[in-house]
Amino acid sequence: MKLRMSVRDCLYLNWALPAEAVPDLAPPLRYQLHSWEGRDWVFASALLFHHDAVHLSALPGLRVGYPQFNLRFYVLDADGIPSVLFRRMLMPAWMAPGVRLVSHQPAFAARLDFPRPSADAGDGPWHWKVVCGGTLDIRAWKDGSAVSSSLAGPRLGSWEETVRYFQVRLRGYAENSGGALRRTDVRRAAAPAWPFRAEVTGSELLPDLFKLPEVPGSPFDWPPIHSAWLCPELPFAFEQAMAPREVTIVRGMPQPAAGRVAGAWRAKAALRSSRQDEAPREGRRAASC
Repeated sequence: MKLRMSVRDCLYLNWALPAEAVPDLAPPLRYQLHSWEGRDWVFASALLFHHDAVHLSALPGLRVGYPQFNLRFYVLDADGIPSVLFRRMLMPAWMAPGVRLVSHQPAFAARLDFPRPSADAGDGPWHWKVVCGGTLDIRAWKDGSAVSSSLAGPRLGSWEETVRYFQVRLRGYAENSGGALRRTDVRRAAAPAWPFRAEVTGSELLPDLFKLPEVPGSPFDWPPIHSAWLCPELPFAFEQAMAPREVTIVRGMPQPAAGRVAGAWRAKAALRSSRQDEAPREGRRAASC
């Protein structure tokens, strides 16, 4: 299956999370770790954007557009290729079932209200709103000083190198309902990015949206934003085989990166996974979230 689209007004919000806070990965994926202040860190992002002119190669006359809230981790695959692992994709209720059916990606329904900063001659601020089991509000505005300011987490080089680290990922992975990884190959180059500042209200929802493991008595304090920017346009195409390239997940298999994660996080993640197998929470929330 081949799909082409233009992503417009894409707001990147990036965070550095301590390696002990993130869930184990399905082999052969491993986290792309970064050392900072004596600890290992993993990057996670939320992308808020408009899908414009989405069309399948098999149905060239069909065009659809919709907003999406996309949550991801940054990983390395079996070939050592920098990739992304999609944790959740939130979109309008009329679109989510079709995306799950066609792409087998973790698509769920939400109410999204996103602006179009590229159509506004000003510098903001603009507001994004996500309603899914709670409300997440983002207020963001142009700020050129963000390029040279200190970051809340590991450094990735210059501003251009930081943008490229997050943008240029040519493989995406998602776990399907059958317990396997499905790979998507993406064709996309780095695109112009406007430096932004952002404030997030409702960040207590993010650990659940990213599906982080829970530890009783040890609430996770969501960190400040590492970096943020807006891309006015991101044209790209991706291809997903009809006979998918899947990798069966072996729960509990040791991995180099996962081996650094505290045992309590693993145990809780395994318990949560088993409970979800019995009564998938996402399935219950998809229609109303």
